[in-house]
Amino acid sequence: MEAIDIGLIVTGGLFVCVLLGVRVAFAAAIAGVVGLVWIFWSKKGYDPEQFFWALKVAVGIAGQVPHSKISAHALSLIPIFILIGYLAYYAGMTRALFDAAKKWIGWVPGGLAVSSVFATAGFAAVSGASVATSAVFARIAIPEMLKIGYSKSFAAGVVAAAGTLASLIPPSAILVIYAIIVEQDVGRLLLAGFLPGVFSALIYAGLIIGMAMINKNIGPPVSGFTWRERFASLPPAMPIFLVVFLIIIFIYNPFGGDAWGTPTEGGALGAAVVLVMALLRGMNWAQLKDALMETAKLSAMIFAVIWGVLVYVRFLGFADLPGTFSEWISSLDQSPMLTLVLILLAYAVLGMFMDAIGMLVLTLPVVYPAVMALNGGESVSAADSAFGMSGAACAIWFGILVVKMAELCLITPPIGLNCFVVAGVRPDISVQQVFRGAAPFFVADALTIAALVAFPGIILFLPALLGVG
Repeated sequence: MEAIDIGLIVTGGLFVCVLLGVRVAFAAAIAGVVGLVWIFWSKKGYDPEQFFWALKVAVGIAGQVPHSKISAHALSLIPIFILIGYLAYYAGMTRALFDAAKKWIGWVPGGLAVSSVFATAGFAAVSGASVATSAVFARIAIPEMLKIGYSKSFAAGVVAAAGTLASLIPPSAILVIYAIIVEQDVGRLLLAGFLPGVFSALIYAGLIIGMAMINKNIGPPVSGFTWRERFASLPPAMPIFLVVFLIIIFIYNPFGGDAWGTPTEGGALGAAVVLVMALLRGMNWAQLKDALMETAKLSAMIFAVIWGVLVYVRFLGFADLPGTFSEWISSLDQSPMLTLVLILLAYAVLGMFMDAIGMLVLTLPVVYPAVMALNGGESVSAADSAFGMSGAACAIWFGILVVKMAELCLITPPIGLNCFVVAGVRPDISVQQVFRGAAPFFVADALTIAALVAFPGIILFLPALLGVG
Protein backbone atom coordinates (compact mmCIF):
# COMPACT_ATOMS: atom_id res chain seq x y z
CA MET A 1 0.00 0.00 0.00
CA GLU A 2 1.31 3.44 -0.96
CA ALA A 3 2.01 6.11 1.67
CA ILE A 4 -0.70 8.36 0.23
CA ASP A 5 -3.27 5.57 0.65
CA ILE A 6 -2.23 5.15 4.27
CA GLY A 7 -2.56 8.91 4.71
CA LEU A 8 -6.13 8.93 3.35
CA ILE A 9 -7.23 5.95 5.48
CA VAL A 10 -5.75 7.33 8.69
CA THR A 11 -7.20 10.79 8.00
CA GLY A 12 -10.61 9.26 7.41
CA GLY A 13 -10.32 7.37 10.68
CA LEU A 14 -9.34 10.58 12.45
CA PHE A 15 -12.45 12.42 11.29
CA VAL A 16 -14.64 9.47 12.27
CA CYS A 17 -13.15 9.59 15.78
CA VAL A 18 -13.77 13.33 16.02
CA LEU A 19 -17.38 12.93 14.86
CA LEU A 20 -17.86 10.23 17.49
CA GLY A 21 -16.82 12.70 20.17
CA VAL A 22 -13.16 11.85 20.80
CA ARG A 23 -11.23 14.94 21.84
CA VAL A 24 -9.27 16.41 18.94
CA ALA A 25 -5.99 16.40 20.88
CA PHE A 26 -6.18 12.67 21.60
CA ALA A 27 -7.69 11.66 18.25
CA ALA A 28 -5.00 13.52 16.31
CA ALA A 29 -2.11 12.22 18.40
CA ILE A 30 -3.31 8.61 18.17
CA ALA A 31 -3.92 8.93 14.42
CA GLY A 32 -0.45 10.40 13.95
CA VAL A 33 1.31 7.63 15.85
CA VAL A 34 -0.74 4.88 14.16
CA GLY A 35 -0.05 6.40 10.77
CA LEU A 36 3.69 6.66 11.40
CA VAL A 37 3.85 3.05 12.59
CA TRP A 38 1.90 1.92 9.55
CA ILE A 39 4.14 3.78 7.09
CA PHE A 40 7.41 2.57 8.60
CA TRP A 41 6.14 -0.99 8.98
CA SER A 42 4.96 -1.00 5.36
CA LYS A 43 8.51 -0.15 4.29
CA LYS A 44 9.62 -3.40 5.94
CA GLY A 45 7.00 -5.40 4.07
CA TYR A 46 4.88 -5.83 7.22
CA ASP A 47 7.44 -8.23 8.66
CA PRO A 48 6.09 -9.15 12.14
CA GLU A 49 9.61 -8.98 13.56
CA GLN A 50 9.93 -5.37 12.38
CA PHE A 51 6.70 -4.10 13.98
CA PHE A 52 8.35 -3.05 17.23
CA TRP A 53 11.11 -1.33 15.25
CA ALA A 54 8.46 0.69 13.40
CA LEU A 55 6.72 1.46 16.69
CA LYS A 56 9.98 2.64 18.25
CA VAL A 57 10.74 4.95 15.32
CA ALA A 58 7.19 6.34 15.27
CA VAL A 59 7.14 7.03 19.00
CA GLY A 60 10.59 8.63 18.75
CA ILE A 61 9.40 10.99 16.01
CA ALA A 62 6.17 11.80 17.84
CA GLY A 63 8.04 12.38 21.08
CA GLN A 64 10.12 15.14 19.53
CA VAL A 65 7.06 17.21 18.64
CA PRO A 66 6.09 18.73 22.03
CA HIS A 67 9.49 20.27 22.70
CA SER A 68 10.56 21.12 19.15
CA LYS A 69 7.30 22.88 18.24
CA ILE A 70 5.90 24.23 21.50
CA SER A 71 9.23 25.85 22.30
CA ALA A 72 8.57 28.20 19.38
CA HIS A 73 8.93 31.76 20.66
CA ALA A 74 5.71 32.99 19.03
CA LEU A 75 3.51 30.49 20.90
CA SER A 76 4.28 32.22 24.17
CA LEU A 77 1.91 34.91 22.92
CA ILE A 78 -1.09 32.69 23.61
CA PRO A 79 -0.94 32.56 27.45
CA ILE A 80 0.18 36.21 27.57
CA PHE A 81 -2.82 37.45 25.58
CA ILE A 82 -5.23 35.28 27.56
CA LEU A 83 -3.73 36.56 30.82
CA ILE A 84 -4.24 40.19 29.73
CA GLY A 85 -7.93 39.51 29.20
CA TYR A 86 -8.49 37.83 32.56
CA LEU A 87 -6.53 40.50 34.44
CA ALA A 88 -8.62 43.20 32.74
CA TYR A 89 -11.79 41.39 33.78
CA TYR A 90 -10.83 40.91 37.41
CA ALA A 91 -9.65 44.52 37.57
CA GLY A 92 -13.16 45.69 36.62
CA MET A 93 -12.03 47.22 33.32
CA THR A 94 -14.55 45.24 31.28
CA ARG A 95 -17.53 46.48 33.30
CA ALA A 96 -16.28 50.04 32.89
CA LEU A 97 -16.00 49.47 29.14
CA PHE A 98 -19.56 48.12 28.94
CA ASP A 99 -20.87 51.01 31.06
CA ALA A 100 -19.26 53.56 28.74
CA ALA A 101 -20.63 51.84 25.63
CA LYS A 102 -24.11 51.71 27.18
CA LYS A 103 -24.13 55.43 27.97
CA TRP A 104 -22.84 56.48 24.55
CA ILE A 105 -24.62 54.00 22.24
CA GLY A 106 -27.60 52.76 24.27
CA TRP A 107 -30.02 55.26 22.69
CA VAL A 108 -30.07 53.52 19.28
CA PRO A 109 -32.62 50.74 18.53
CA GLY A 110 -31.33 47.60 20.22
CA GLY A 111 -28.89 49.90 22.00
CA LEU A 112 -27.86 47.64 24.85
CA ALA A 113 -27.14 44.76 22.45
CA VAL A 114 -25.16 47.11 20.20
CA SER A 115 -23.28 48.37 23.26
CA SER A 116 -22.47 44.76 24.13
CA VAL A 117 -21.01 44.21 20.65
CA PHE A 118 -18.76 47.27 20.79
CA ALA A 119 -17.74 46.67 24.41
CA THR A 120 -16.88 43.08 23.48
CA ALA A 121 -14.84 44.34 20.52
CA GLY A 122 -12.97 46.66 22.88
CA PHE A 123 -12.30 43.85 25.31
CA ALA A 124 -11.22 41.62 22.41
CA ALA A 125 -8.41 44.10 21.84
CA VAL A 126 -6.81 42.94 25.09
CA SER A 127 -8.04 39.33 25.17
CA GLY A 128 -6.83 36.67 22.76
CA ALA A 129 -9.56 34.09 23.44
CA SER A 130 -13.15 34.08 22.19
CA VAL A 131 -14.24 31.65 24.90
CA ALA A 132 -12.93 33.91 27.65
CA THR A 133 -14.56 36.96 26.04
CA SER A 134 -17.96 35.26 25.87
CA ALA A 135 -17.69 34.07 29.46
CA VAL A 136 -16.83 37.55 30.71
CA PHE A 137 -19.69 39.34 28.95
CA ALA A 138 -22.20 36.63 29.79
CA ARG A 139 -21.70 37.80 33.38
CA ILE A 140 -21.78 41.51 32.58
CA ALA A 141 -24.06 42.18 29.60
CA ILE A 142 -26.79 39.53 29.80
CA PRO A 143 -28.16 40.65 33.22
CA GLU A 144 -28.35 44.24 31.96
CA MET A 145 -30.25 43.22 28.82
CA LEU A 146 -32.67 40.97 30.69
CA LYS A 147 -33.36 43.75 33.16
CA ILE A 148 -34.90 46.01 30.49
CA GLY A 149 -36.87 43.33 28.68
CA TYR A 150 -34.59 41.54 26.19
CA SER A 151 -35.46 37.90 25.59
CA LYS A 152 -33.05 35.41 27.13
CA SER A 153 -32.40 33.85 23.74
CA PHE A 154 -31.50 37.07 21.96
CA ALA A 155 -29.39 38.46 24.82
CA ALA A 156 -27.38 35.23 25.05
CA GLY A 157 -27.04 35.00 21.26
CA VAL A 158 -25.63 38.53 21.06
CA VAL A 159 -22.96 37.75 23.67
CA ALA A 160 -22.03 34.41 22.07
CA ALA A 161 -21.70 35.98 18.61
CA ALA A 162 -19.89 39.10 19.79
CA GLY A 163 -17.39 36.93 21.63
CA THR A 164 -16.18 35.57 18.31
CA LEU A 165 -14.67 38.99 17.52
CA ALA A 166 -11.70 38.03 19.71
CA SER A 167 -10.70 35.60 16.97
CA LEU A 168 -9.90 38.48 14.60
CA ILE A 169 -9.23 41.61 16.61
CA PRO A 170 -5.62 41.46 17.80
CA PRO A 171 -4.36 39.98 19.99
CA SER A 172 -5.85 36.72 18.74
CA ALA A 173 -4.76 33.25 19.86
CA ILE A 174 -6.18 31.63 16.72
CA LEU A 175 -4.25 33.99 14.45
CA VAL A 176 -1.07 33.13 16.35
CA ILE A 177 -1.78 29.42 15.84
CA TYR A 178 -2.38 30.01 12.12
CA ALA A 179 0.90 31.91 11.85
CA ILE A 180 2.82 29.09 13.55
CA ILE A 181 1.31 26.36 11.36
CA VAL A 182 1.85 28.13 8.03
CA GLU A 183 5.12 29.79 9.14
CA GLN A 184 4.03 33.38 8.56
CA ASP A 185 4.89 36.59 10.41
CA VAL A 186 2.74 36.85 13.55
CA GLY A 187 2.90 40.64 13.73
CA ARG A 188 1.58 41.16 10.20
CA LEU A 189 -1.26 38.70 10.70
CA LEU A 190 -2.32 40.34 13.94
CA LEU A 191 -2.29 43.73 12.24
CA ALA A 192 -4.32 42.35 9.33
CA GLY A 193 -7.07 41.16 11.67
CA PHE A 194 -7.85 44.62 13.03
CA LEU A 195 -9.93 46.13 10.21
CA PRO A 196 -11.87 42.90 9.46
CA GLY A 197 -12.62 42.63 13.19
CA VAL A 198 -13.96 46.19 13.31
CA PHE A 199 -15.87 45.56 10.07
CA SER A 200 -17.46 42.44 11.63
CA ALA A 201 -18.50 44.43 14.70
CA LEU A 202 -20.14 47.08 12.49
CA ILE A 203 -22.03 44.39 10.55
CA TYR A 204 -23.24 42.85 13.83
CA ALA A 205 -24.35 46.27 15.08
CA GLY A 206 -26.16 47.01 11.82
CA LEU A 207 -27.98 43.68 12.00
CA ILE A 208 -29.12 44.33 15.58
CA ILE A 209 -30.34 47.85 14.75
CA GLY A 210 -32.22 46.56 11.71
CA MET A 211 -33.87 43.77 13.71
CA ALA A 212 -34.81 46.20 16.51
CA MET A 213 -36.35 48.65 14.03
CA ILE A 214 -38.47 45.89 12.47
CA ASN A 215 -39.46 44.30 15.78
CA LYS A 216 -39.77 46.89 18.55
CA ASN A 217 -39.87 44.17 21.20
CA ILE A 218 -36.41 42.80 20.42
CA GLY A 219 -34.32 45.45 22.10
CA PRO A 220 -35.67 48.67 23.60
CA PRO A 221 -33.20 51.56 23.54
CA VAL A 222 -31.65 52.90 26.74
CA SER A 223 -31.80 56.64 27.17
CA GLY A 224 -31.74 59.29 29.88
CA PHE A 225 -27.99 59.63 30.29
CA THR A 226 -26.66 63.17 30.52
CA TRP A 227 -23.58 64.37 28.69
CA ARG A 228 -21.88 64.71 32.06
CA GLU A 229 -22.53 61.01 32.78
CA ARG A 230 -21.29 60.03 29.33
CA PHE A 231 -18.01 61.88 29.63
CA ALA A 232 -17.58 60.66 33.21
CA SER A 233 -17.81 57.06 31.94
CA LEU A 234 -14.79 57.44 29.65
CA PRO A 235 -11.83 57.66 32.09
CA PRO A 236 -12.52 54.25 33.76
CA ALA A 237 -12.64 52.63 30.30
CA MET A 238 -9.48 54.29 29.00
CA PRO A 239 -6.94 51.86 30.53
CA ILE A 240 -7.95 49.14 28.04
CA PHE A 241 -7.30 51.44 25.09
CA LEU A 242 -4.04 52.61 26.67
CA VAL A 243 -2.82 49.00 26.83
CA VAL A 244 -3.80 48.40 23.19
CA PHE A 245 -2.01 51.61 22.17
CA LEU A 246 1.16 50.63 24.03
CA ILE A 247 1.26 47.15 22.47
CA ILE A 248 0.73 48.50 18.93
CA ILE A 249 3.34 51.23 19.34
CA PHE A 250 5.86 48.78 20.81
CA ILE A 251 5.41 46.16 18.08
CA TYR A 252 4.98 48.30 14.96
CA ASN A 253 6.90 51.50 15.82
CA PRO A 254 4.92 54.02 13.70
CA PHE A 255 7.74 56.55 14.04
CA GLY A 256 9.92 54.69 11.54
CA GLY A 257 12.83 52.33 11.93
CA ASP A 258 12.90 48.87 13.43
CA ALA A 259 10.22 47.64 15.80
CA TRP A 260 10.97 48.20 19.48
CA GLY A 261 10.27 44.56 20.25
CA THR A 262 8.65 41.34 19.20
CA PRO A 263 4.89 40.66 19.56
CA THR A 264 5.71 38.43 22.55
CA GLU A 265 7.62 41.25 24.25
CA GLY A 266 4.81 43.68 23.41
CA GLY A 267 2.28 41.29 24.90
CA ALA A 268 4.40 40.88 28.04
CA LEU A 269 4.57 44.67 28.37
CA GLY A 270 0.79 44.87 28.03
CA ALA A 271 0.30 42.16 30.66
CA ALA A 272 2.60 44.01 33.07
CA VAL A 273 0.73 47.29 32.55
CA VAL A 274 -2.66 45.62 33.08
CA LEU A 275 -1.38 43.90 36.23
CA VAL A 276 -0.20 47.22 37.69
CA MET A 277 -3.55 48.83 36.83
CA ALA A 278 -5.41 45.92 38.37
CA LEU A 279 -3.42 46.17 41.60
CA LEU A 280 -4.01 49.92 41.74
CA ARG A 281 -7.75 49.25 41.33
CA GLY A 282 -7.68 46.99 44.36
CA MET A 283 -7.29 43.51 42.89
CA ASN A 284 -6.81 41.08 45.76
CA TRP A 285 -4.86 37.84 45.94
CA ALA A 286 -7.92 35.65 45.33
CA GLN A 287 -8.76 37.52 42.11
CA LEU A 288 -5.15 37.36 40.91
CA LYS A 289 -5.09 33.64 41.64
CA ASP A 290 -8.33 33.16 39.69
CA ALA A 291 -6.92 35.09 36.72
CA LEU A 292 -3.76 32.98 36.71
CA MET A 293 -5.67 29.70 37.07
CA GLU A 294 -8.15 30.52 34.29
CA THR A 295 -5.23 31.49 32.04
CA ALA A 296 -3.41 28.24 32.82
CA LYS A 297 -6.51 26.10 32.16
CA LEU A 298 -7.32 27.69 28.80
CA SER A 299 -3.66 27.75 27.70
CA ALA A 300 -3.21 24.08 28.63
CA MET A 301 -6.27 23.15 26.59
CA ILE A 302 -5.01 25.02 23.53
CA PHE A 303 -1.47 23.63 23.82
CA ALA A 304 -2.79 20.08 24.22
CA VAL A 305 -4.67 20.43 20.95
CA ILE A 306 -1.56 21.80 19.24
CA TRP A 307 0.62 18.97 20.56
CA GLY A 308 -1.74 16.27 19.38
CA VAL A 309 -2.32 17.78 15.97
CA LEU A 310 1.37 18.41 15.33
CA VAL A 311 2.01 14.68 15.76
CA TYR A 312 -0.61 14.08 13.07
CA VAL A 313 0.95 16.80 10.89
CA ARG A 314 4.33 15.05 11.15
CA PHE A 315 2.65 11.88 9.84
CA LEU A 316 1.08 13.87 6.98
CA GLY A 317 4.55 14.90 5.87
CA PHE A 318 5.65 11.27 5.57
CA ALA A 319 2.42 10.40 3.73
CA ASP A 320 2.88 13.38 1.34
CA LEU A 321 -0.82 14.18 1.62
CA PRO A 322 -0.40 18.00 1.51
CA GLY A 323 1.61 17.86 -1.72
CA THR A 324 -0.78 15.45 -3.40
CA PHE A 325 -3.81 17.52 -2.38
CA SER A 326 -2.17 20.71 -3.68
CA GLU A 327 -1.50 19.11 -7.06
CA TRP A 328 -5.10 17.90 -7.27
CA ILE A 329 -6.56 21.30 -6.37
CA SER A 330 -4.31 23.05 -8.89
CA SER A 331 -5.37 20.66 -11.66
CA LEU A 332 -9.12 21.32 -11.29
CA ASP A 333 -10.64 22.73 -14.47
CA GLN A 334 -12.47 25.63 -12.84
CA SER A 335 -11.90 29.15 -11.61
CA PRO A 336 -9.43 29.40 -8.68
CA MET A 337 -11.89 31.75 -6.96
CA LEU A 338 -14.66 29.15 -7.22
CA THR A 339 -12.32 26.56 -5.71
CA LEU A 340 -11.52 28.95 -2.85
CA VAL A 341 -15.23 29.55 -2.20
CA LEU A 342 -15.84 25.79 -2.13
CA ILE A 343 -12.99 25.39 0.39
CA LEU A 344 -14.56 28.06 2.60
CA LEU A 345 -17.95 26.34 2.35
CA ALA A 346 -16.28 23.08 3.36
CA TYR A 347 -14.96 24.86 6.45
CA ALA A 348 -18.51 26.01 7.26
CA VAL A 349 -19.73 22.39 7.16
CA LEU A 350 -16.72 21.05 9.06
CA GLY A 351 -17.22 23.69 11.71
CA MET A 352 -20.54 22.12 12.62
CA PHE A 353 -18.69 19.11 13.99
CA MET A 354 -15.34 20.45 15.25
CA ASP A 355 -14.09 23.25 17.47
CA ALA A 356 -12.36 26.19 15.78
CA ILE A 357 -8.78 25.51 16.88
CA GLY A 358 -8.98 21.78 16.19
CA MET A 359 -10.46 22.41 12.75
CA LEU A 360 -7.71 24.82 11.74
CA VAL A 361 -4.76 22.84 13.01
CA LEU A 362 -6.07 19.66 11.41
CA THR A 363 -6.82 21.11 7.98
CA LEU A 364 -4.29 23.88 7.40
CA PRO A 365 -1.28 21.61 6.77
CA VAL A 366 -3.17 20.25 3.76
CA VAL A 367 -5.40 23.15 2.69
CA TYR A 368 -2.91 26.03 3.01
CA PRO A 369 -0.39 24.66 0.44
CA ALA A 370 -3.31 24.01 -1.93
CA VAL A 371 -4.58 27.60 -1.68
CA MET A 372 -1.08 28.98 -2.18
CA ALA A 373 -0.70 26.75 -5.24
CA LEU A 374 -4.01 28.07 -6.58
CA ASN A 375 -2.65 31.61 -6.37
CA GLY A 376 0.58 30.64 -8.12
CA GLY A 377 2.89 29.68 -5.28
CA GLU A 378 4.61 31.20 -2.26
CA SER A 379 6.84 33.53 -4.29
CA VAL A 380 4.39 34.61 -7.02
CA SER A 381 4.06 38.32 -7.76
CA ALA A 382 0.71 40.10 -7.75
CA ALA A 383 0.83 40.51 -11.55
CA ASP A 384 1.23 36.77 -12.16
CA SER A 385 -1.16 35.52 -9.45
CA ALA A 386 -4.68 34.13 -9.73
CA PHE A 387 -6.12 36.27 -6.93
CA GLY A 388 -4.34 39.51 -7.83
CA MET A 389 -1.96 39.49 -4.87
CA SER A 390 1.53 38.27 -4.04
CA GLY A 391 2.16 35.01 -2.24
CA ALA A 392 2.87 36.82 1.04
CA ALA A 393 -0.35 38.82 0.74
CA CYS A 394 -2.34 35.69 -0.14
CA ALA A 395 -1.07 33.94 3.00
CA ILE A 396 -2.39 36.83 5.12
CA TRP A 397 -5.67 37.16 3.19
CA PHE A 398 -6.46 33.45 3.41
CA GLY A 399 -5.50 33.44 7.08
CA ILE A 400 -8.09 36.09 7.93
CA LEU A 401 -10.72 34.34 5.80
CA VAL A 402 -10.18 30.98 7.42
CA VAL A 403 -10.14 32.48 10.93
CA LYS A 404 -13.42 34.25 10.15
CA MET A 405 -14.79 30.87 9.08
CA ALA A 406 -13.54 29.51 12.40
CA GLU A 407 -15.63 32.18 14.13
CA LEU A 408 -18.69 30.53 12.60
CA CYS A 409 -17.74 27.29 14.35
CA LEU A 410 -18.02 29.04 17.70
CA ILE A 411 -21.76 29.69 17.27
CA THR A 412 -22.71 26.81 14.95
CA PRO A 413 -24.65 23.86 16.37
CA PRO A 414 -24.00 21.26 17.58
CA ILE A 415 -20.41 22.07 18.67
CA GLY A 416 -20.48 25.90 18.94
CA LEU A 417 -18.22 26.39 21.95
CA ASN A 418 -19.18 30.01 22.67
CA CYS A 419 -22.84 29.00 22.98
CA PHE A 420 -21.99 26.26 25.47
CA VAL A 421 -19.83 28.68 27.47
CA VAL A 422 -22.63 31.27 27.67
CA ALA A 423 -25.12 28.58 28.70
CA GLY A 424 -22.63 27.35 31.31
CA VAL A 425 -22.24 30.81 32.82
CA ARG A 426 -26.03 31.37 32.72
CA PRO A 427 -27.70 28.13 33.93
CA ASP A 428 -31.12 29.78 33.49
CA ILE A 429 -30.56 29.88 29.70
CA SER A 430 -30.44 26.59 27.79
CA VAL A 431 -27.86 26.00 25.09
CA GLN A 432 -30.72 25.60 22.60
CA GLN A 433 -31.87 29.14 23.43
CA VAL A 434 -28.35 30.46 22.90
CA PHE A 435 -28.07 28.76 19.49
CA ARG A 436 -31.45 30.18 18.50
CA GLY A 437 -30.43 33.69 19.54
CA ALA A 438 -27.12 33.44 17.65
CA ALA A 439 -28.74 32.21 14.41
CA PRO A 440 -29.25 35.70 12.84
CA PHE A 441 -25.55 36.36 13.18
CA PHE A 442 -24.85 33.57 10.66
CA VAL A 443 -26.25 36.00 8.06
CA ALA A 444 -24.00 38.79 9.31
CA ASP A 445 -20.95 36.52 9.14
CA ALA A 446 -21.87 35.38 5.61
CA LEU A 447 -22.05 39.01 4.49
CA THR A 448 -18.74 39.77 6.17
CA ILE A 449 -16.96 36.83 4.54
CA ALA A 450 -18.39 37.73 1.12
CA ALA A 451 -17.12 41.30 1.53
CA LEU A 452 -13.65 40.13 2.62
CA VAL A 453 -13.42 37.83 -0.41
CA ALA A 454 -14.65 40.51 -2.82
CA PHE A 455 -12.60 43.34 -1.31
CA PRO A 456 -9.23 41.99 -0.09
CA GLY A 457 -8.11 45.54 0.64
CA ILE A 458 -10.09 45.44 3.90
CA ILE A 459 -7.63 42.80 5.07
CA LEU A 460 -4.47 43.89 3.29
CA PHE A 461 -4.57 47.68 3.82
CA LEU A 462 -2.70 47.68 7.16
CA PRO A 463 -0.19 44.94 6.22
CA ALA A 464 0.55 46.94 3.05
CA LEU A 465 1.91 49.67 5.32
CA LEU A 466 4.56 47.14 6.33
CA GLY A 467 5.40 46.36 2.72
CA VAL A 468 3.14 43.35 2.11
CA GLY A 469 1.20 43.65 -1.16
